[in-house]
Amino acid sequence: MMGLGAVSRPTIEGDPVFTSPHPDVEIPEVSIYDYLFSSLTDDDLGRVALIDPATGAETSYGALRAQIDAFAGALAARDVTVGTVLGLLCPNVPAFATVFHGILRAGATVTTINSLYTAGEIEKQLRDAGATWLVTVSPLLPQASTAAEAVGIPHDRVIVLDGAPGHANLRELLTEGSPAPDVSFDPATHVAVLPYSSGTTGIPKGVMLSHRNLVANVEQCGPILDLRTTDRVLAVLPFFHIYGMTVLLNLALHQRASLVTMPKFDLVEFLTNIQKYQCTYLYIAPPIAVALAKHPVVDQFDISSVHTVFSGAAPLDGETAELAGRRINARMMQGYGMSELSPVSHAMPHQRHDVPVSSVGTMLPNTLNKLVDTETGEEITEVGPNGVTRPGELWVKGPNVMLGYLNKPEATAETLDAEGFLHTGDVAVFHEGGYFSIVDRVKELIKYKGYQIAPAELEALLLSHPKVMDAAVIGVLDDDKQEIPKAFIVTAPDSGLTEDEVMIFVAEQVAPHKKVRRVEFIDAIPKSTAGKILRKDLRARETAKV
Repeated sequence: MMGLGAVSRPTIEGDPVFTSPHPDVEIPEVSIYDYLFSSLTDDDLGRVALIDPATGAETSYGALRAQIDAFAGALAARDVTVGTVLGLLCPNVPAFATVFHGILRAGATVTTINSLYTAGEIEKQLRDAGATWLVTVSPLLPQASTAAEAVGIPHDRVIVLDGAPGHANLRELLTEGSPAPDVSFDPATHVAVLPYSSGTTGIPKGVMLSHRNLVANVEQCGPILDLRTTDRVLAVLPFFHIYGMTVLLNLALHQRASLVTMPKFDLVEFLTNIQKYQCTYLYIAPPIAVALAKHPVVDQFDISSVHTVFSGAAPLDGETAELAGRRINARMMQGYGMSELSPVSHAMPHQRHDVPVSSVGTMLPNTLNKLVDTETGEEITEVGPNGVTRPGELWVKGPNVMLGYLNKPEATAETLDAEGFLHTGDVAVFHEGGYFSIVDRVKELIKYKGYQIAPAELEALLLSHPKVMDAAVIGVLDDDKQEIPKAFIVTAPDSGLTEDEVMIFVAEQVAPHKKVRRVEFIDAIPKSTAGKILRKDLRARETAKV
């Protein structure tokens, strides 16, 4: 096994597989509950696991485990068992950890739902996932109830954590005294979570992640990210997103760190919480890095407790990362992943100061990579004279790779090959220093502030407008180099359709992150002879304007 200073490159025989520069880690064959909570020591029981800034309330690791067991028992008493799917529609509050891990402790499967979703979007996910229960909070109950009713989930199977008439609440369930069940399943094949991802193209699909997937990715990240028991982590990235679920919630709990929960991002509140609770480690998406680098209000707060900022969920340019790091005097790190990878596959190792923050870092332990020419299918093996390979689609193999897409065998086969390599849809290069950079995208997915947006979903919505004859959507960069959705519209003759009308029409029917933020009217949408939208032509059109 190569040491950390070794160069991760193909062997001299021309082996096309890249190997991690990090030693393999041992992955326990246990459930995520056992992995996180069975080894709590007497010292751990009293440590603070969760802090709620809204009330100042602290939850110890001992109390958290007891709550998880009690919630699992309450579910089991209501016939929730292995094979049951529950939807979880909840912002970042301490109760999320109790409910999420309580569901998994009961042997059931949880599909986490974006808190910003409309009733229609919630309904689609519940229906596709086969959910028969829904757990939510009272501010989200109107859209939750509408969605639950549409898919046939009765009122007594909608749990409202903070209470609502006619619904069970968390306090009732935790105090009824039902014992946690004895459940049995194979951690390698039993689906623990069903986050939804657009994959490389198309509409969102349920990503089947096993208990082993979740355990593996925490174990893989541990030695690379250097999160410690003494750290206080500001949890602003949503737990319902796989990034927040694994790197924030599960990794922090495994390392016995403390999580300070934030239900939504507000810059002043974000900075206030860092200062008040002396947060040391921040996991963020690129827009927060932009604010840390440039916003004047940052100077009004003492955030000197922060020693590390890790950015993921979307690309962060190196210049912004370096500006932010210098301004707040913290180590800036970046990584790469996707829901289908549980989600992390690459990260800047904390002990490698020669890896530039503009890259996505090195491969995680226990993984293999390939770079494949998108035109010829040839596997790229050679580092050029400049110390960099030519670009190729990044393929990843490892214990963190998903089981597949729920009820989508064809989509699974397109993404996951017979050798177990996941085709990411992102184009990368390998540097002879042992790290990777993402340079382009094969897939059509748009990432706005870390949230996935499938162009096909917006295009179908736009085409339902009576004044729209044809439409295409791509991602373009705004002034802060963040990707936003732009719609190209072919209008009906003499329709008088305006940009504002288009944006309002979409905004009324989708979650805020999916809103179309730019509109251009054109004569025709470029398409292939098979009728496929040529997004590369639209992107070239944008590039020509710069």
